[in-house]
Amino acid sequence: MQAIQHILSRTPTFVWIILGVLVWRGIAASRDRIVPVRQLFILPLALLALSVSDLSSRFGLHGLPPVAWLAGAAATALLAANVPSTLRIERATGLAFVPGSWLPLALMMTIFATKYALAILSATHPELLARTGFAIAACTLSGALSGILPGRMLHAMRALRQPALA
Repeated sequence: MQAIQHILSRTPTFVWIILGVLVWRGIAASRDRIVPVRQLFILPLALLALSVSDLSSRFGLHGLPPVAWLAGAAATALLAANVPSTLRIERATGLAFVPGSWLPLALMMTIFATKYALAILSATHPELLARTGFAIAACTLSGALSGILPGRMLHAMRALRQPALA
């Protein structure tokens, strides 16, 4: 129990702020809403940038880790881009009807927990980062989780390009 308290007490404040924002955004995503189309792109791009930054700082952008991350991200982005949804975009107004879903909250919490666990492992067992198998597994998982929201963003981009219904 003391180890957990020690880890939690040494977690920087900004990490808890990020968690709070993710929970807030996830709960908001659980309700049907009408949003400006540009808002569909903000969170996926922000989380993607954070994931690439994390990859770069932990494993670097050379060798197998970034390839594993990219493979995981590409696979899930392609899958998510092709999942049918009831997203509706009104191009004339620039607004999108986004059906409520708990998936974004679950996904963001999974990403947060994975990155938090990786940060703890990095701090307590830094030698793991140098192990190729660990690096590939961690980067593939991180990439796969990071590709889902951009995949949904690609789905929205496809909806934007479709001809308007008469």
